[in-house]
Amino acid sequence: MKTQFDQSTLNNFETARSLEWLETNGIGGYASGTVAGAHTRRYHGLLVAAMHPPVGRTVVVSKLDETIVIGEERFELSSNQYSGAVHPEGFKHLTKFERDLFPEFYYKAGSVELKKTIAAIHGENTIVIVYEVLNAEQKFTFELLPLYACRDFHSTSHANDSINQSYLFQDGLFRTVNYQGCPEVVISVPGSEFRESKGWYYNFEYAIEQYRGLDFKEDLYTHGKFVVELKKGSKLGIIISTDDTAGKDALQLLEKERKRREVVVKAFSGSDELKQLAFAADQFIVKRGELKTVIAGYHWFSDWGRDTMISLPGLCLTTGRFEDAKNILKAFANSVSEGMLPNRFPDQGEAPEYNTFDATLWFFHAIYKYHQYTKDSDFVKSILPILQDIIDWHYKGTRYNIHVDPSDELLYGGQDGVQLTWMDAKVGDWVVTPRKGKPVEINALWYNALCIMEFLLSDQGSKTEADKYKMKARVVANSFNTKFWNEESGYLYDCIDGDLKDASIRPNQIYAISLPFSLLTKEKAEKVFKVVKDNLFTPKGLRSLNSSHPDYKPVYGGDPWHRDGAYHQGTVWSFQLGAYVDALLETKGAKGKSEATSILKEFLNHLDEACVGSVSEIFDAEAPHTSRGCMAQAWGVAEVLRVAVEHKLLVAPVKKGT
Repeated sequence: MKTQFDQSTLNNFETARSLEWLETNGIGGYASGTVAGAHTRRYHGLLVAAMHPPVGRTVVVSKLDETIVIGEERFELSSNQYSGAVHPEGFKHLTKFERDLFPEFYYKAGSVELKKTIAAIHGENTIVIVYEVLNAEQKFTFELLPLYACRDFHSTSHANDSINQSYLFQDGLFRTVNYQGCPEVVISVPGSEFRESKGWYYNFEYAIEQYRGLDFKEDLYTHGKFVVELKKGSKLGIIISTDDTAGKDALQLLEKERKRREVVVKAFSGSDELKQLAFAADQFIVKRGELKTVIAGYHWFSDWGRDTMISLPGLCLTTGRFEDAKNILKAFANSVSEGMLPNRFPDQGEAPEYNTFDATLWFFHAIYKYHQYTKDSDFVKSILPILQDIIDWHYKGTRYNIHVDPSDELLYGGQDGVQLTWMDAKVGDWVVTPRKGKPVEINALWYNALCIMEFLLSDQGSKTEADKYKMKARVVANSFNTKFWNEESGYLYDCIDGDLKDASIRPNQIYAISLPFSLLTKEKAEKVFKVVKDNLFTPKGLRSLNSSHPDYKPVYGGDPWHRDGAYHQGTVWSFQLGAYVDALLETKGAKGKSEATSILKEFLNHLDEACVGSVSEIFDAEAPHTSRGCMAQAWGVAEVLRVAVEHKLLVAPVKKGT
């Protein structure tokens, strides 16, 4: 499972800062940065606390800059990007970086060899850092300079007179509240003294924010630095937290967290790739109240209904986390309103938003998969009334003009100015891909929802009710094949609205093959798959639009207008690799297994790029398919893990209850 980089990579600043690491705490908070040590995003931080778990993310402590002092010589281990300069150049002291259960940094400065391990502690806004002196010819002084932001993670901090300059320090324990309304930050550095040196550090630059056309400069504040004497064999464990750390031991916290993570990956001991994916999957499963939910992506996404339901089989079922799966389904079932699942829960804990066409339909799919894995008919029985109510609402009509068209039983939805499908980019009043009407994947999901209702009701012994859904599904299947099939081109229309039929080649049609209940004949399925393969497939996932379309964008970048204009107009999405592999094996059978395995193995090289050990949200449409968007995306991890396990493409056992 271990990923390792040596000096040839680490001592090149551009390469080292392109590699990111992520530690998560199971309640929405995290620590994250680059291997080089210089932040490149406003979202990077050493303690990013979830103040309203799993949201309300606040960058409390941005960085902790370390310096080794040997006699008169000073070796600064940190790196920071300023305008036209990198200072200090601590990345030049890196000899090795490893990502196993934790990110581990190895430094050599003078005669000192130092190992640093960073860990987010599960269930609390606490970060532990352990420094181990592997070698040193003599005692040396170690300085730690904390730099504070204490801001919402979507913003940046700038020098001001409002910051609280007071603090308390006693017996190695430091406390301060940087602003009114901010959490108290507590830092424990055993055996240290504190040397006051109050002031602002100005104009840190974040390269990725600059690329994204956003505010990319920040000022950070410090009260001073911790100073401690170390020698060969020393272990210094520090704690940074929004909780009281008195009486807590950093080394014990690290060991407890290590044991928890060993359990997470234990089921996949036969495959390093699957162990990495199972570990990455754990980072997205977080608490919401007494239940569970899924963070859609790090750093900036909260829990989204669509992403959660698509991710659930891979994150929870293939890993044997059945109780987590049930609690996630319960959490979203509790928020169903007018037959709709929430689209997302906002960042500050406000009421859920319901502007989604497909999250509700993916809910049926997630419950079906849960039943397939667990045979938990009792839970299904408890949730069936909610599913039946959802179907009823779709027949009579719900928000955003979502309703069943009585003329063909297909699902219709959409209003001007509202984005409802997964292709949901909107800038100002501009909905980039409105897809108003009857989108192809929505109706594939609708058909599957009806088939799933028939299956679940039959399993409960309700044959009469089940037969009703069976008849409805037949009507939908007939209408789907009649109206969506593009006879001239041999593939499915992307969206239809009356006489308007959008023939754009997009990946949405793949779901007519990949979902559990396929809508197409073998001949049609093979034609659709060939069109998708020839026009949309890349080693990193599927393009969202074919390259010959006039709206195609080969690169995702620039300000929000340009980025959102490219988001679903060619940009490659990693999560759709799962549906592609399903469709490949559905159309080619056992003969496609070798090809599917090769696809996954090539894709898994990405685990050594971008966020080390995780899967990026999106990639540029053209080679070299540079990673973009969220550096760690739930459904990207989940779908690759799911198809690998379900189709036995990478060998490893899975055990229940990990």
